[in-house]
Amino acid sequence: MKRKTQYPNRLAVQRNRCPGRVLIALLLVLGLVATATQADIWKRVDKRGIVHLSDRPMGPGSVLILRSRKKASGRQPGYNPRQASALRKRYTPLIDTTADRYRMDKYLIHAVVQAESDYNPRAVSSKGAVGLMQLMPATARRYGVTDRRDPAQNLSGGIRYLRDLMRQFRNVSLALAAYNAGESAVKKYGHQIPPYPETRHYIRKVIRYYQQHRKPS
Repeated sequence: MKRKTQYPNRLAVQRNRCPGRVLIALLLVLGLVATATQADIWKRVDKRGIVHLSDRPMGPGSVLILRSRKKASGRQPGYNPRQASALRKRYTPLIDTTADRYRMDKYLIHAVVQAESDYNPRAVSSKGAVGLMQLMPATARRYGVTDRRDPAQNLSGGIRYLRDLMRQFRNVSLALAAYNAGESAVKKYGHQIPPYPETRHYIRKVIRYYQQHRKPS
């Protein structure tokens, strides 16, 4: 009876004495798999020297060697541009006022809000972050936010947190990295941007939005 594999979408390639051929074969396989499934590709070499490829981690020794390209828009199903525009218009005065209160660049705050929630105060992430600036429970408690869904409280907590990160790391990109991945992640990598694709994409996205918001209307 054939044993069921824990990773159904897995390919195995036997290593041989022609590493160049193996590399070409791997590249062809990876290209076909990535195009067909738009999935990440993980690699693991077992004790027999067999290279295993999968669309998910395969335990210790797994290495991410190809990340899928996601749609440029990054919008969730059901995204409504008109609704997003209306929400932005509705919360702009509150964002501007709160940013001024804490002496933060309002354009940067708009960029973070757009990247985090697209101005939706009811947005909830898969990790449990909530609201305009996607506050986690621990961050909310740290800044005295009792209702993360309340736009005013959410903005107050999120802006103060970002302000403190900027004071701590003295660099906008590092502060954004810490806002996305956590302060410990930035410290772990020697006060450098962590090598997380999601975090690096997040920083680029916020900076792009920041430049857009600064343009004269």
